[in-house]
Amino acid sequence: MSDCIFCKIISGDIPATKVYEDAGFLAFLDIHPVSPGHTLVIPKQHYDRFETTPPEVVAELYKLLRSIAVSIAAGAGADAFNLGVNNGPAAGQVIFHTHVHVIPRKPKDGLESWGSRDYEGTEMDEVAKKIRAAIKQSAASRE
Repeated sequence: MSDCIFCKIISGDIPATKVYEDAGFLAFLDIHPVSPGHTLVIPKQHYDRFETTPPEVVAELYKLLRSIAVSIAAGAGADAFNLGVNNGPAAGQVIFHTHVHVIPRKPKDGLESWGSRDYEGTEMDEVAKKIRAAIKQSAASRE
């Protein structure tokens, strides 16, 4: 996609600090890191969102993440990491090219996880019912 910044990084039109590359995937440091070593891992083929990325590409992406995320954290001097996918504008997706954030973490690094809330009344059961219906509908459409 000609206007995608990640596609321009893949093609070499925009520089990036690469930490890993193979025929199908690229990993490079985020230019606005949450923590030192914050890395973006992307498929080289353009897909705009998680759900438009073919299942086999997602499987290979997570297989790669499993093998390099620990090394990314270790290289950044961290003993833990978060994996993050912002999917869609409401979730904070800014670049519409499937990508996973690997964010190295250290104890007491000042970063906080998102907040939480309690369900009220029957809300939990109502939400679960809607999710189950959506899963069932999605499964039926794949058959």
